[in-house]
Order: sequence, then structure tokens, then C-alpha cells
Amino acid sequence: MTASNRRSNRVNDLDLSNWQQYDDLLTDSLWLLDARDSSGAHQAGYHGNFIPQIPNQLLRRFTKAGDVVLDPFAGSGTTAIEANRLGRRYIGVELSPTVAVQAEQHIRQDRMVLFDNGAAPGPNLDASPFDEQPIIVGDSSSDAVAREVQKRLDGMGKSGVQFLIMHPPYHNIINFSSDPADLSNCPDVEHFLERFLEVYRSLSEFLEPGRHLAVVIGDIYQNSEWVPLQSLLTARMLESKKLRLKSIIVKNMVNNRAKRNQEHLWRYRALANGFYIFKHEYIVLFQKLGRRRS
Repeated sequence: MTASNRRSNRVNDLDLSNWQQYDDLLTDSLWLLDARDSSGAHQAGYHGNFIPQIPNQLLRRFTKAGDVVLDPFAGSGTTAIEANRLGRRYIGVELSPTVAVQAEQHIRQDRMVLFDNGAAPGPNLDASPFDEQPIIVGDSSSDAVAREVQKRLDGMGKSGVQFLIMHPPYHNIINFSSDPADLSNCPDVEHFLERFLEVYRSLSEFLEPGRHLAVVIGDIYQNSEWVPLQSLLTARMLESKKLRLKSIIVKNMVNNRAKRNQEHLWRYRALANGFYIFKHEYIVLFQKLGRRRS
């Protein structure tokens, strides 16, 4: 097929004239995913990290090779690894210096395991100092981090980012550190929402108009009450009038072995106390309003 016959929607590398070949790409709003991808340096040891299939699906649908992905909650580097594998550029932000160092070790390890064993490297694997140290250490809502993001974009010759992925703590379900800037230490839901919005307001300025933003978030259960964290967060983000809601995806949670060993206990507690056990989380997909750059 000649290049002139190739059909594309401009935000990804998919050849829509041969769309049947992408049978592994999900297009439904219910994602039933099996065990997490454990290839290369992907690992489940970091509390709260999400499965690699989420950024893999999103980046293939909403970015092209060479596009820049911005990740304000870098964690163990799951999105960074997927971005590297797909040939996307990556800028991450992580509050904990220790976690940032570990994440960059995972990223380098993944390159060695996969690309040194014959996999074709993407354009992200050249000798770039920003790609070699892809994670900024700091508070994602701070002016200092925003300045550093701009510096790295300048170094890449980019005017903005093409995808923003945000996987914050689910309020205080897991306490990741003692740092007051850590969203998992917010005293209540209202403070959590406002702190998250501070990150969104600061870093969404780098997202190009017409491009996409994904938030991976779950609801919580507090004081015998279901708290619809996703709904509250989505409503607040739409109040900015800068986003269009494209989809709310429901993804199943696959229990690890430790949780499976407690399934009977949780089933008894649910029956005894009149609640339902969380088995899902959400991927909320937005598009930034404004005219898309050509």
C-alpha cells in the first residue's frame, strides 16, 4: 500500500486503511485486563503502581512516535518504560528522590533487557541528556517544576507535550511518604481535590490544544460511605472550561496473591457490613479544547 493510500487521524501512528490489524487495541469502555505485564523491568513491587497495559493502550491510541508524554506522578516508571518502548519522548515528575532514582534504574534496565536483545529502538533512545534523566524531582504543582519542564521541552526542540497522563494517589488509601506535599497526606477529600487541581492547572498548560489527558483514579470507602472520588474529580476538572470529556473507562482490578488470600475475609466483611468490594478503577479521558496544531 502506498503512503498516499494510508489513512490516519493525525494523533497516532495507526494505519486506518488497515484497521483490522489492531485487534489488541481496546475500543470499549470496559477493560477486562488479565495479569499485569511483567516483561523487561516492569514489576509490581511499588505500592500503587498501575498495570503497564494502561499507558500502552493510551499512548498507542493518542500519540505518535517522537511525541512527548508528560507524567506528573511518575512513581516506579511504568509509563516511562512504555513510552520508551513505543518511541515516545518522556518527562516525568516524582516527589520522592529515592523513588525517582529507582524509576530511572528501571528505565535503564528495561532498555538493556529489551533493546540490547534485538528489539528495534525507537527515536527516544538517542543520546539525549533529558531522556537519560527523564524524571524531575519535585512537587508537580510548583513553579520550579514547571520551569524545569519548559527547559526540557526546549532541549527537545518541542513547544509543548502531546499527552498528559495523571495517576495520583487515591487520596489516603496508601501513604507514600511523610512529605506534606504528597497528595496521600491530604487531611480530607476536599484538600485532595484542590491539591490535584493545582497540579492539573500548572502542567496542563504544556498540553497542546486538541491533544489528550488521561486520569487514572479509583473511588474510596471511608467511614462506612462510598466516596465517588472519580466523579468529584471529573466534575472539578470540567469546571475549568478547558477540557472536553471523551470517555470514562472502567477497568477491572486483578487481585494479587496477597489479596486473593484474603478474599474470604473481605467477602464475609461485605456481607456483614452491607457494602460491595472494589473491583474496578477508572480511566477518565479528556481532550484539551482549542485548535489543534498542524
